[in-house]
Amino acid sequence: MPSSPEDTTAHADPSGPPESLILHTTDNGVSWITLNRPDAMNAVTWDQRERIIALLAEASADPAVRAVVLTATGRGFCAGADLRGAPATATGDRVPGDVARTIRLGAQRLIAAVQDCEKPVLAAVNGTAAGIGAHLAFACDLVLAAESAKFIEVFVRRGLVPDGGGAYLLPRLIGPQRAKELMFFGDSLPAADAERLGLVNRTVPDGELTATARAWAQRLAEGPTRSIALTKQLVNASLDADRATAFAAEAMAQEINMTTQDANEGVASFVERRVPKYRGV
Repeated sequence: MPSSPEDTTAHADPSGPPESLILHTTDNGVSWITLNRPDAMNAVTWDQRERIIALLAEASADPAVRAVVLTATGRGFCAGADLRGAPATATGDRVPGDVARTIRLGAQRLIAAVQDCEKPVLAAVNGTAAGIGAHLAFACDLVLAAESAKFIEVFVRRGLVPDGGGAYLLPRLIGPQRAKELMFFGDSLPAADAERLGLVNRTVPDGELTATARAWAQRLAEGPTRSIALTKQLVNASLDADRATAFAAEAMAQEINMTTQDANEGVASFVERRVPKYRGV
């Protein structure tokens, strides 16, 4: 099932550079980042991870980009991490500290890159999202899922502890008891159940996923980009802040936002009773 815009010019070449395994295009202010290893259920390699992190950083810095969509080709969204291309210390002889360092510089950096991106990031989950693949989706600001998609906290099946921020993300999204149930048993969670729990914003028929993602992303891209970025920061930080800290951050965000052209346009359009035209600045 194709899950990226039709006008993308990148093509997959398993023997080519890592960029060919990450399709990327910018369309009407939306940066589409598409995992493209369908034969491997889009298990993410070390090189792919670095490419995604770089593209998210570029999206933050590029004023022409006002929203990001993260999706994949084939039947899987992301089956987890593929460590075959990782540095030797991740898979070979280890000394104390190697594993923790690998996690910090790898899976945790990827999840942080999504959460720290200054543009809203929308996940369009087209198929199975397992392990770090599930956490990659849950780290996004909004999550759309095809009806056939499923989410699996696969770590316990391998006798592993969840990584990629799973034990941080899930309790904040669905509470500690539900998070423990998913992580202790590792059962497959259908998209409809993920929506019911609050892990997914909307479940749509498989054939409508791309169109729905495009429509949502376009709404984000036409919105007041800086106010959305500040709102994202406030919401993410609020989960770890006391009331006084959260209120102070809110006041400062308001102060910053009122210096933007979009804030002035929003107020002016209200007074003038017309539809606002936001420019993202």
